[in-house]
Amino acid sequence: MAFGATIIDADGLRLTPQEKALFRETDPFGFILFARNIDTPDQVHALCDEMREAVGRDAVITIDQEGGRVQRLRAPHWREWEPPLDLVARAGPNAARALYLMYRIIADELHALGIDSNCAPMVDVASAATHQFLRNRCYGSDPTRVADLGRAAADGMLAGGVLPIVKHIPGHGRATMDSHFDLPRVDAALDDLFAIDFAPFKALSDLPMGMTAHLVYDALDDRAATLSSKVMQVIRRDIGFDNLIMTDDISMKALSGPMTENATASLAAGCDVVLLCNASLADRRAVAEASGQMTPMAQTRAEHALSMRKTPDDVDIPALERELEALLGGAGHG
Repeated sequence: MAFGATIIDADGLRLTPQEKALFRETDPFGFILFARNIDTPDQVHALCDEMREAVGRDAVITIDQEGGRVQRLRAPHWREWEPPLDLVARAGPNAARALYLMYRIIADELHALGIDSNCAPMVDVASAATHQFLRNRCYGSDPTRVADLGRAAADGMLAGGVLPIVKHIPGHGRATMDSHFDLPRVDAALDDLFAIDFAPFKALSDLPMGMTAHLVYDALDDRAATLSSKVMQVIRRDIGFDNLIMTDDISMKALSGPMTENATASLAAGCDVVLLCNASLADRRAVAEASGQMTPMAQTRAEHALSMRKTPDDVDIPALERELEALLGGAGHG
């Protein structure tokens, strides 16, 4: 039986009876955690167990643990990380190794909790005009280097038993607005988009999952990429990303109109699964029901992504921490 074509969240530290019933009935492909779901390691582990028990399988559970401003696990129970762009700058020629180590250590923290996916690497190519909500989350402004750093980050997570989700495909770096609140438009020529913005995603097209960008590329369509079959064709055919594609959160203000319509439109455009965050129980149910089950192709992609989960390699995490601190000049990672 196919999975439900959604990834959804929970309101608090444990599931309510109503959430358990919703998850059991709609069988979402996976779940995502936010700061409101995080208290102690034991509590997070128990919440992950409840989510999987509700659907009766080892569903994927993801989180945003990029480092810097975007990290849901924080002190005192977990490490604090500087923004990726700052870490890359400090590491200089050792940036790829530093990002590998950072995300291998992050994977260790996630895996210990039962979290087996992370919404990273973020390989959007930065420019001087990149909106501040995104800029220091980037890895740099050269697409080849960004791709190499994204590969290192992804390899660190995969080695730690955590599935990376590359974002925001096919490239969010030119956005001058925050898509949480507005719909950015990009007027760059298609040749420039392929040479710069799309290039890291092409280089990382073998990664198990990708997350869409909520912005308009004027050279391709007048619809947001998440809802655009034309953009999805470019992602699949030209960029060559044929693994699982999830939407960015469809409750973000970049997408107007009813969430149920955005869910079905994104699936019709070619996305495999709908991400819905921070919504009421009624909206979660409505979107899950509107999204229905995965298509056979989406199910195949989902099963392929899940097959890339592995037992973490056997490493000495304190030794990796010491190596990372040495690469960063001995100043630590906080």
